[in-house]
Amino acid sequence: MTNDFPQALTIAGTDSGGGAGISADFKTMQMRGVFATMVVVAVTAQNTLGVQDALAMPPELIDEQFASLAADFKISACKTGMLADPLRVKTVVNNLKRYNFGLLTVDPVMIAKGGAKLLSDDAIDVVRDQLLPLADLVTPNLPEAEELTQMTITTEATMATAGRRLQSMGAKNVLVKGGHFSSEDEANDYVLLENGRSFWLTSKRKKTRNTHGTGDTISSCITAELAKGKSMEEALRIGKAYVEATIKQGINVGHGHGPLNHWAKIRSEQNEI
Repeated sequence: MTNDFPQALTIAGTDSGGGAGISADFKTMQMRGVFATMVVVAVTAQNTLGVQDALAMPPELIDEQFASLAADFKISACKTGMLADPLRVKTVVNNLKRYNFGLLTVDPVMIAKGGAKLLSDDAIDVVRDQLLPLADLVTPNLPEAEELTQMTITTEATMATAGRRLQSMGAKNVLVKGGHFSSEDEANDYVLLENGRSFWLTSKRKKTRNTHGTGDTISSCITAELAKGKSMEEALRIGKAYVEATIKQGINVGHGHGPLNHWAKIRSEQNEI
């Protein structure tokens, strides 16, 4: 039996509200034509209004999930999301060193849209020192980039400086997402590739509260495209376009920060099956 259909892995936490975390990752990967697998690091009680509770999985169960996937699937790209605390970060790092799941995208999830912490303060150093050096791509938003680089980011110039600093920490490629610059009409993201080339990805803003899960969605879209064999630059450009489409073609769910529309089609792909 062949085992050659594109397969990807998300290593993250659940979102019972379906908008972020593993839920967003699975919806995105399926929409991008990739079979999704998961390692559940934490479970959250969550909706569009916020995170009500969270429970991290026992390290032994995390180990077993990794072993189970490695024994059966041909995973060619993976991503991390919510990793909870130092012990779980170290457990994930050890497994990523033990097994080959292809290109690794690190989405250093720290705070939920509603403000709840998804990564303990004492885990940030572990992410910086142990996980980032394994990353083929790191995708922080501005607050996450500030935490990792220990610098203040207020301009596009400082975004670029942060990108270079993140690359010096070991990440091969860097995407610094500029969506938190609230005064701008455009969302500008800074990309620094492994070969030293840099460029900006730009999209027009849409005034909406329905942006829950944007970070998970772009990182899982990029992961899916890498699993299909796209180049890093191609995957990044598709990820940006897909997230823009999920916001523009929005849906209204819940009473808080609503989810994206993961059924959205990128304009250039509207006529594709």
